Amino acid sequence: MNKEEKIRQLAIAVYTVNRHAKTATNNRDLYALKNKTIERLLTVGDAHKIGLHFIDNPQLSQQSSTVLVKCSDFLFHTLPEKQDFTSLPHLGNQDQNFRNPQERMNLKVAKELLAEYIGEEKKSESIAPKNETPTKLQSQKRRRVSNTQTFRSSYLDG
Repeated sequence: MNKEEKIRQLAIAVYTVNRHAKTATNNRDLYALKNKTIERLLTVGDAHKIGLHFIDNPQLSQQSSTVLVKCSDFLFHTLPEKQDFTSLPHLGNQDQNFRNPQERMNLKVAKELLAEYIGEEKKSESIAPKNETPTKLQSQKRRRVSNTQTFRSSYLDG
């Protein structure tokens, strides 16, 4: 896989994670993964900052801005740093007619690809820390089903 295709796959993975983060109830980890990946893409030079955009729905009626970042064919918004306000042009309001290309990638595959790119190891969710006691549900044994006969349907017998 050449470098351009690899960068495009990373952009699709960021797009997928960002799309899921917008609807997730616990989106903090997804946004952190997105931001770390974009930071790395910017430092390596595979993505670049275009300018500043106003936020559509600012909190507490204060006008805020975000940084528009281009990676491959995709555009993303990230939080600005102090020097961005002096070094980047302000583009005004967001263009509501522009949309990123519609690409599909499994969320699990996207998260693994981005975690590998930024150098994070997978978090082991199944192993509890040593000082933590197992929860009540984990400690209960599974109950055996007493009636193991299969159900026969006269409809399927034809």
